[in-house]
Amino acid sequence: MTDSATNSRPVTLADVVRATGAELSGDGAAIVSDVTHDSRQAREGFLFVAIRGERFDAHRFVPQAAAQGAVGVVSESERPADFAGAWLRVPDARGALAIAAAEVHRHPSRALRLVGITGTNGKTTTAHLVAAIVEAAGERVAVMGTVGYRIGDEHFDAVHTTPEASDVQRFLRRAADAESRVAVMESSSQALDLRRCDALEIAAAIFTNLTQDHLDYHGTMENYFDAKLRLFDGRTGARPTAAVVNADDVYGMRLAEEITRGGSRALRYAFGEDGVGGAAEVFARDVKFSLGGNTFELVTPAGACRVRSPLVGRPHVYNALAAAATGHALGYASDVITRAIEACAGAPGRFERVAHAGDFTVVVDYAHTDDALRNVLTSARDVAGAGARVVTVFGCGGDRDRTKRAPMGEAAARHSDIIILTSDNPRTEDPEAILRDAEVGLKRIGKPYLKLADRREAIRRAVAEARAGDVVVIAGKGHETYQIVGAETHHFDDREVAREALSEREK
Repeated sequence: MTDSATNSRPVTLADVVRATGAELSGDGAAIVSDVTHDSRQAREGFLFVAIRGERFDAHRFVPQAAAQGAVGVVSESERPADFAGAWLRVPDARGALAIAAAEVHRHPSRALRLVGITGTNGKTTTAHLVAAIVEAAGERVAVMGTVGYRIGDEHFDAVHTTPEASDVQRFLRRAADAESRVAVMESSSQALDLRRCDALEIAAAIFTNLTQDHLDYHGTMENYFDAKLRLFDGRTGARPTAAVVNADDVYGMRLAEEITRGGSRALRYAFGEDGVGGAAEVFARDVKFSLGGNTFELVTPAGACRVRSPLVGRPHVYNALAAAATGHALGYASDVITRAIEACAGAPGRFERVAHAGDFTVVVDYAHTDDALRNVLTSARDVAGAGARVVTVFGCGGDRDRTKRAPMGEAAARHSDIIILTSDNPRTEDPEAILRDAEVGLKRIGKPYLKLADRREAIRRAVAEARAGDVVVIAGKGHETYQIVGAETHHFDDREVAREALSEREK
């Protein structure tokens, strides 16, 4: 696939005005080389979009951006009397940021096939699986997600799961110019709400599930669902060509109904042929779990085949189904899809085993909601030895949705034999206060638990408690290599700490 606009004339302020519907004060002939919302990035030829946020008003930095060479400013406000440069007034600065960046970068989502993935859980692993399908077909892929960004074999650090709209368009242009055939993007609810996924043409959009999370931002589950819906209903600028939806999720079926009413078709996947809303087109049957991975029969409209995935647990069956349905929607052959699922080891920190020579299992997982914790603990129970125990270390993040803490405690108590409550990233909250919130759920179940605010000590204790056949689950941080305490970020990797504890035990 090629981009017909690659060799087109340079983009001018007048072009941006036509794309965004802005009111221009100043010279429209100036050439725009890039777009940014960050005044620190502004330089010669850049267009600076001044966004008024909850904590910062970027209009304070307009003089700095102009001094650094910005050719113009996009704003919802009127042009200041003392401002001499070009001023583009728009009704929605965030929406304009996305549209202007798409225009300046020559609409890169038209030059490749873009897959957007949204949902509370499963986005990262599903993104890895979809990327594996593309690569199994011999094509270059680009990925934006929680654990990092990459274009082919070139890797970049991830600042946000979904970066700002201008960064998305810049990344996709770089991917298209590097001859990527497909780009896979995790699309968080906050990013969708903040218009970061606007002005994109999406070949396939995936909805994994919706469970309680981020209510500190969205306020209600309906608002949370509505943010996810934006990826599918055209409010970002266009409906996706294909919609892939979890038919076992109640919100997924609501979304499928919305899509259908809008005149589009949803490709549904489920654990078993019938989801909550009826028959699914892609499903798994005869599923078997083990520490060596999941084995199941994968059924798609193209036929059925037996698949053995190295990924462990029921949630990863759903992730494989989402990826398989997407591969089918994009036109990849069944053997390519199967080969990719069987080869893909998944994302770091997602039911990731810590290798050691002992007779029990240690797993690190990113689970930081009650649903995710319930799923990982159920997976641990499915593969634990006969009569063995599930030993759980978990905590809850500070300065985040407090309402999920008690449900997380309840999930840990219901699905664990030994529970150690500890800190996650307390941030600016009192760690003991966070633990007290989680204790509410633990006490509802009435199962004994240990409380150790020191996460390193909690992991050591869990490893020391383990016996033959047990599965130790260290939940909450997964791939993260840091812990945020107060305003400081310290190096902390659950996998490293677990290995230290294992070494101590083996002495």
